[in-house]
Amino acid sequence: MQKIIRIGTRDSQLALWQANRVREELTELGYESVIVPIKSLGDIVLDKPLYELGVVGVFTKNLDAAMLNGDIDIAVHSLKDVPTVLPEGIVKAAVLKRDDYSDVLLYKGSEEFFGQQNAVIATGSLRRKAMWLNRYPTHTVVGLRGNVNTRLAKLDESDWNGAVFAAAGLYRLGIKEENKISLSWMIPAPAQGAIMVTTLSKDDYSFDACEQLNHKETDICTTIEREFLHLLEGGCSAPIGALAYIDAKAEEINFKGVLLKKDGSKKITVNKTAPLGRHRYLAKDCADYVINRGGKELMAEDEENSEAPLHNIYSTKKLSEFQKNILSETIGIKDSDFIKIRFNRIPPKEIRSEIENVVITSQNGVEALLNSFTKDEMNFKNIYCVGRRTKKLIENRIGKVTHVAKNAQKLGEYLANRLENRKVTYFCSSLRLDSLPTFLRNEGIIVNEVEAYKTMFSSEKINDQVSGVLFYSPSGIESYLEENSTDKVAFCIGETTALEARKHFKNVKVANMPSAESLLELVKIYYNS
Repeated sequence: MQKIIRIGTRDSQLALWQANRVREELTELGYESVIVPIKSLGDIVLDKPLYELGVVGVFTKNLDAAMLNGDIDIAVHSLKDVPTVLPEGIVKAAVLKRDDYSDVLLYKGSEEFFGQQNAVIATGSLRRKAMWLNRYPTHTVVGLRGNVNTRLAKLDESDWNGAVFAAAGLYRLGIKEENKISLSWMIPAPAQGAIMVTTLSKDDYSFDACEQLNHKETDICTTIEREFLHLLEGGCSAPIGALAYIDAKAEEINFKGVLLKKDGSKKITVNKTAPLGRHRYLAKDCADYVINRGGKELMAEDEENSEAPLHNIYSTKKLSEFQKNILSETIGIKDSDFIKIRFNRIPPKEIRSEIENVVITSQNGVEALLNSFTKDEMNFKNIYCVGRRTKKLIENRIGKVTHVAKNAQKLGEYLANRLENRKVTYFCSSLRLDSLPTFLRNEGIIVNEVEAYKTMFSSEKINDQVSGVLFYSPSGIESYLEENSTDKVAFCIGETTALEARKHFKNVKVANMPSAESLLELVKIYYNS
């Protein structure tokens, strides 16, 4: 039976149009597919400009998570919204033929405002704002967020002179406004007008299907534009424009790029060409040109002028940009993995015969098993675990979970009361609390501990201005203490971690739920209360 490809997309009208275009092209190739709409942070938070959200990939993170969780097979994005570095395990499968890449101005009344000093233009794009102010420095630019129809309605209800839109978005929705001017002088966002399809690197079926949709010329040009953006280390927080196009007659690629100061008062432009087929270093040459003319200094000026956060916290585990955005703009956060994981090679004898009862207390334990064995090799009758995310990972990758508990203590109590065969195999770390195996042994249960992975300390000295630290495990606390003091608030993901923290910290706070998101919500409440 042929696999039905699940197409993940944002649920805006424009995003659904793009997803349906991909679905139509897959249908023409003989593939079955369904649309799976998913909300993004960029669709939910509409009262702030994108650059103030502090998120790279604000429109793509939820789709990435859905794909990695196995809820969708492919994701359809506006390529200009996609971070230049994709998450591990996700790959580009196709870039569809590009539509109109230009920006357009929809205006109200007459065009006389162009010659006036006090005109008001709306846009949520930092690039469009900077380029407009560079050309019309006496004008005022106000923020404008929402989907295309929402922005059109806001323009209609306002006293603004006009608002800037992407031509491709208007075209795809069939919107034909009479009062429209193409802004040919405005260099578009890298990859504007192009649609991208991503898949899991391990999903050969979906990748092979989508790869047939790839438009080579568009792929070449948008790759150059995005590499230019990446080399300048820009994202939603830097006003950067880039456009590459192929001159078929001359058999060369033309490139033009721009970096601006956020207020439009300064800009650095670059124009270069390269023979088609020998364009490998075109993006680098252009980025180097901008950097050598003060590009880094220009971006540093904007960084220095930005307001410092009122509170600084540190996470002892790397967080996604989506997770960081849970915090308000008054809280600055830095992160690093204070614990490093190395999977052991588990001896085949540990799973050779059917194991009746298996205990796994972390997602690392699951990954360690999968690093040594295939799903078919693991013949586990009963699997007991801690945490709903560990449960989901196990059921996606290994098999059905017999029972999941909130924490190790609850799991121990359950096993002590319910386990008929008083023997378990516990796949664990080199560093672990002895409370679970000790409790089980005291209850007459034989515990075979198998060291599935090594946990290694990787502490860093954090800044004295940090007032709070996020902890996810007792071993994370141990690692932290190698380099740092305890005169800070310890925010803990669960009671087991908090128990260890209370031995060293005076002020310990515990999340309501054992998740990074709940921990970050706790931080937000603590500092904003």
